[in-house]
Amino acid sequence: MDDETRGVPPPGGEVPPDFTFAPPRAEDQSPTPPAAEGPAHNPEVVEPTQTALETGGGTKLPPPPPPPPPPPAKTEDDDDETDEEEDGMLRMSFMDHLEELRSRIIRALYGLLISFVLSLVFAGQLWDIISEPAISALKHLNVVPPKLAQLTPMESFSVIWVQLPLLCSIFLASPWIVYQLWAFIAPGLYKKERRWAMPFVLLTAGLFIGGGIFAYFLAFRFGLEFLLGIGMSNGVQPVVSITEYFDLFVNVTLGVGLVFELPVLIFLLTLLRVASPRFLLRHSRYAILVIVIVAAIVTPTPDVFNLMLFAIPMCLLYFVGIAASFILVLKREGKQFPWKKFLGIVLTILLVIGLIVAAILYFHLHFIRKWPFLTQ
Repeated sequence: MDDETRGVPPPGGEVPPDFTFAPPRAEDQSPTPPAAEGPAHNPEVVEPTQTALETGGGTKLPPPPPPPPPPPAKTEDDDDETDEEEDGMLRMSFMDHLEELRSRIIRALYGLLISFVLSLVFAGQLWDIISEPAISALKHLNVVPPKLAQLTPMESFSVIWVQLPLLCSIFLASPWIVYQLWAFIAPGLYKKERRWAMPFVLLTAGLFIGGGIFAYFLAFRFGLEFLLGIGMSNGVQPVVSITEYFDLFVNVTLGVGLVFELPVLIFLLTLLRVASPRFLLRHSRYAILVIVIVAAIVTPTPDVFNLMLFAIPMCLLYFVGIAASFILVLKREGKQFPWKKFLGIVLTILLVIGLIVAAILYFHLHFIRKWPFLTQ
């Protein structure tokens, strides 16, 4: 067989124009070894590290994807978050909730009972403290004798030995009652939220007791003197029943004590995402209007001076609640609180409010001394 028929070019290296390559015959080809069994030797499966040249192509395959990054090492914060998720809201049935509520109510009543017994032991001394604003007002109005009146046989017993110890026990047992309330809702909170128990109890009970003290030393005294002296210029002799006096005292002290819980209410609304500091500031004028209306209802007198004595502290407490909710939002968002700017604003507001309160007290006392129908 010649070279031309075998498709091999002549030795000279020059290819004639009519020369063609003949395809190789089957007997000249080396036999292809059979593919081994198993997926590792499957010609259709190409390893990621093989190039296209090895598989018969002319381009490279894309590089293999990078391995996934290793999981970050756990820190103490991650452990705390895990604990929060695991030790978070306890699952309780409806009957378990009722049983827990019953238990907390019984414990709160135990604390109230102990406070009542303690107040009952000192009932006489407590009545001297409670009746002192009325005695001082009658003395200042030159009412003889400056004493409260008993109109029915059971008045002294029911007021001095039952109602008065009960009122004092409410103020004394308020930290314990608030704690039982917190303990009832604590199973539905996370671990971080449970750490707020002590600040919540102290702040709530402290504001309630502070409201009662404010009503006793400021609001109730001025209002009572105004009410007792307003009819003396027309020949009306004030005779104050201990029942009517104590009812007015209870309404004012409990009302102001509850109103002083306004910062706690605002903080809880922000915690539950019902309200926000921006929303509260934007609608502050409406809040001030509502506060003035509430102060007009709680105030025992219709004059503007006692109204301002109630309204100004309530407005101040409203903005204190906004500041507390603003701190909560910043902590939730991981931002720093601008303490320097905040303290400057607070000091300015306190200075302005102090000047207003001082002016109100001065004019109030001045008008009481100068107006004839209040001094006769």
